[in-house]
Amino acid sequence: MEHVDVAIVGGGPAGSSAAEAAADHGADAVLLEKGVPRADREGAGPDSTDAAGLLDYWFDIMGIPRSEFPEDVVLSELDGAKFYGPSTEMTLTETGISSSADSFGITFHRARFDDWLRRRATEAGADYRVGVSVTGVETDLRSSPRHTVRLANGEDIAAEYVILADGPQRTVTGGTLDQFLPDGQTMADIMPSNKVNHIAYQEHRRMPEELFTPEFIEFWWGIMPGHTAYPWIFPNDAPVARIGLTMPIGLNIDAYDRSEWDLLKASDDSIPQGRQYIERLLEREFQAYDLDDFPLVEDRGKSKGTETYPISSTRPIESPVGAGIAVAGGAMGTTSAFHEGGDHVAVRTGKIAGRLAANDRLERYNDAWHDAIGDEILRNVTFADMVRDWRPGDWDRAFTTANDLMDARGIKADAALRGGFNGIKMVLAYKWGKFSYRNGKYVQLREDDYAV
Repeated sequence: MEHVDVAIVGGGPAGSSAAEAAADHGADAVLLEKGVPRADREGAGPDSTDAAGLLDYWFDIMGIPRSEFPEDVVLSELDGAKFYGPSTEMTLTETGISSSADSFGITFHRARFDDWLRRRATEAGADYRVGVSVTGVETDLRSSPRHTVRLANGEDIAAEYVILADGPQRTVTGGTLDQFLPDGQTMADIMPSNKVNHIAYQEHRRMPEELFTPEFIEFWWGIMPGHTAYPWIFPNDAPVARIGLTMPIGLNIDAYDRSEWDLLKASDDSIPQGRQYIERLLEREFQAYDLDDFPLVEDRGKSKGTETYPISSTRPIESPVGAGIAVAGGAMGTTSAFHEGGDHVAVRTGKIAGRLAANDRLERYNDAWHDAIGDEILRNVTFADMVRDWRPGDWDRAFTTANDLMDARGIKADAALRGGFNGIKMVLAYKWGKFSYRNGKYVQLREDDYAV
């Protein structure tokens, strides 16, 4: 049986970053990618999910200078973001956080980004294997190496450390962590994917040139039901845009007044499908145009210009580090359900896990990722709870005061006074929410919950 120091499951941003960090710190690292298609791989299928953007300061916190980012990965340079309520709007042209990057951010080609991270990992010395399916990980804490990574081809691998980066569906992570859950519990029981994840759907559409705005990403709030449910438009290469949405799974339309939500119709007997929502968004926003003016670009995406994919819950899990296992990126549940995305967090958690595994210090992983991303997770979890029961009018009231509440310093009490009563209410709710999740209470599954 082959022996390695560190085995990494999953070749997305978290896995590739973990492999690069582990190899860079002297470990014999192997990354096992089941074959999620990336760019420029002949015969491998369509591109990876291409819903990606980076804000200016994310380059710095990822440890990847903007000057090193390949220009062929960049689709659009951004000047800002536009946020719309049902009848209000707000434009941000600064993130308010110091950055070495010149622009507000970028949209980028996710598949090419993944390929670039793969090249960085292999150049550091990691063994990156494509088309290798992991069927499970078995752990025996009395042996060395502790883990046997079972492969579909029968060529198993022994590893001292395992880093799980298989995304929000957790196809390998679930069974691996089941070994350490007490009383016969399983990850499927504790965190069923249809409860803890969101679903996203997007279409690649060619826009009329006069409507294409490459310098702004756009988000709409309060026009479709469900907390953290919103459509967006991301500019790609002109004049193609990604028009999509995210929403919780399993919403019941009878819980909502159809007349309140602009993208619902009285005749709806269930929550509309993603394609219906997008058609209704285009009809709402561009009334002088027909849908035929926004044709699908069928040679993009996973299926004739469209893509459907899961987004992990913002509330993360800790890892059974005592068993030599770390979970990173979407598999640990760090993707923001709001506009902050997950790629930069995946890179950072992957780097932390790879570095600590290579240095035989993986037991510090949970503390390390809390220190690195805990403030972001706390902010996102708090906002998600704040808006859980909001109705369209609440979003309009929020955007009416948001320009006073949001400044370069973030949300502050003196800004709340300028926002009046609604501003004070928002700040108090936000601060109370953050207080209730203090000391890592935003975690869904803690290290102490594992029987290690």
